[in-house]
Amino acid sequence: MIGLMEVLPERCVQIGKRELLYTGPVGMIMYLGGVIFINRQKTSTAKSVMSEVSQIMIRENVKVWIYPEGTRNMNGDLLPFKKGAFHLAVQAQVPVIPVIYSSFSSFYNPEKNMFTSGRIQVEILPPISTKDLTVQDVDELTSQCYTTMRETFFRLSGKTREANGEASVLGQ
Repeated sequence: MIGLMEVLPERCVQIGKRELLYTGPVGMIMYLGGVIFINRQKTSTAKSVMSEVSQIMIRENVKVWIYPEGTRNMNGDLLPFKKGAFHLAVQAQVPVIPVIYSSFSSFYNPEKNMFTSGRIQVEILPPISTKDLTVQDVDELTSQCYTTMRETFFRLSGKTREANGEASVLGQ
């Protein structure tokens, strides 16, 4: 998140879990960098914050960077997406622009919480329109984004996945 603050497009803010605010200097840097913190423990609070963010996006013409998994994982696959980002996109009637990072498992040691030298590939996919979508379309939008992003994640990471009981490699 912190590294992205330097490369995000102008007028783009990130959304992160409120717990990150209390991670010492990192939390302070994120706060000063304009990250919008969401309390994931209270669904009603998160929904009202997302509604407010939607109005800010429209009024102030800002973009919002959201991590739809809601957390980092090291299982070699994507976690199911939370729907808040997609509700927000539909409310604001703005496109979803999928940005996918390759896996960093080859140079990150979760036991030691330490990175070594390595490379991450990033791919930005074409925007997915939310024009004329309603709250009833959020499940389908979420599923469409998840499928597209997951396939790209596997291709970028050079990883295999199980498909109908058979191992396959995407992108080959």
